[in-house]
Amino acid sequence: MGYAKVLSVGLAGVAGHLVEVEADLAPGLPAVIISGLPDTALHEARDRVRAAIVNSGQKWPNRRITLNLLPATLPKYGSAFDLAIALAVLAGSGELPPVALDATVVLGELGLDGAVRPVRGTLPMVAAAARAGHTRVVVPAGNAAEAAVIPGVRVHAVDTLHRLVAHVRDGSPLLAPPAHVPAGRRALEIAAAGGHHLALLGPPGAGKTMLAERLPSILPELDDEAALEVTALHSIAGLLPPGGGLLRRPPFQAPHHTATVPALVGGGSGLARPGAVSLAHRGVLFLDEAPEFGKGALEALRQPLESGRVRVARTRGATEYPARTQLVLAANPCPCAKPSGDVDCECPPLTRRRYLGRLSGPLLDRVDVQVQLRAVRAAELLSTGAAQESSATVAARVVAARHAAADRWAATGHRVNADVPGPYLRRPPWHLPARVTTDLRHRLDTGSLSARGYDRVLRLAWTIADLDGRDRPGHDDVAEAIQLRTGEVA
Repeated sequence: MGYAKVLSVGLAGVAGHLVEVEADLAPGLPAVIISGLPDTALHEARDRVRAAIVNSGQKWPNRRITLNLLPATLPKYGSAFDLAIALAVLAGSGELPPVALDATVVLGELGLDGAVRPVRGTLPMVAAAARAGHTRVVVPAGNAAEAAVIPGVRVHAVDTLHRLVAHVRDGSPLLAPPAHVPAGRRALEIAAAGGHHLALLGPPGAGKTMLAERLPSILPELDDEAALEVTALHSIAGLLPPGGGLLRRPPFQAPHHTATVPALVGGGSGLARPGAVSLAHRGVLFLDEAPEFGKGALEALRQPLESGRVRVARTRGATEYPARTQLVLAANPCPCAKPSGDVDCECPPLTRRRYLGRLSGPLLDRVDVQVQLRAVRAAELLSTGAAQESSATVAARVVAARHAAADRWAATGHRVNADVPGPYLRRPPWHLPARVTTDLRHRLDTGSLSARGYDRVLRLAWTIADLDGRDRPGHDDVAEAIQLRTGEVA
């Protein structure tokens, strides 16, 4: 007779509960009995587990196998127990040393070929394991990043039952969880590398303002030509410090939401002076609480964003200023701006739609990257894990990506991907093959992307490829660009 026990976690709603998966192997007619209030999916685990074990090169014990999931009074749902059941059966038959599984929580669904597939609810399940004092968990590779959010837990990722069996037997290494890069930080790096406009949408405290204020720190210093342009503009506006030299850092302008049209795009009596969009030339124009800005002020930005110049006409003549800036918009989802977002929001759906509707379609169509940020969780806020990358490290990648883009577009006179005209990207030698742009063309045909949006996705894809050190974008680069453009990244 053989007995083994492996720890797992079950869910009741959003609450996780530690579950002991027991396996008892006894002489008798071969059979598998599962007790502990299993649902249909869990009853079918016996067939999945048997096929997975055999197809992973292991021997299935032809004995009477009783599987019990404790506590027996707690209903068990889903396929997340598959991997724990397989290990308990193998340990009970003597194929694996049971002590190697002590205090380890195991989650995962098994395919018939032995592949370990992702399961829903990994985050609350790992959190429940941590509350119960268990700091070592094994999860599917597809859930590793989610599980790694929980502080104080050592996460091991696994893609096949064969790999996990080898680890238990002889200590072969498992997969490490991928480094978690928050969507907002990734979007900021891509925007910096390609010179793309950026919209950050989410509840208060999600990090919108912090991200926008960090953008200049990862932008490269201005070259001589750009520094002369920026310094001249600040001199005309009377903002140049006495005795100061050329401005080498990209400027950052953050006007208040009560700013008028002249304050944003330029104006004044006599010689029109540069507005915030020109003072942010070669730098960043940040509009915090963007829906609170006047409609006229927001719409006045459309032409400068497209052409990179502002022309202010007065009775005594017209004045033109450069305005090639990166626009960053930040907006709460609704006027009440409850920190918990939808949970306690007092705004009816129509009010929410009208609020974000103040950012017109034509204006947002000029914004390449649109990211929905979620509220910060306690696990992330209180995490004591490894420090995040410094701005200098990210800035080095941004500089390398910009050099790659500048070398590629040198013959066209453009510096960053965001400035490259669409026709260049749609014809040889930069035209991407159909297999790479299938999803993008489908969205254009169905109307979910405009022609301008199509070109902006292509520019984003080139930037992503530059950041990752590839010569040309692939299907995954275009897919990520579509997500960034449509705001589908969470």
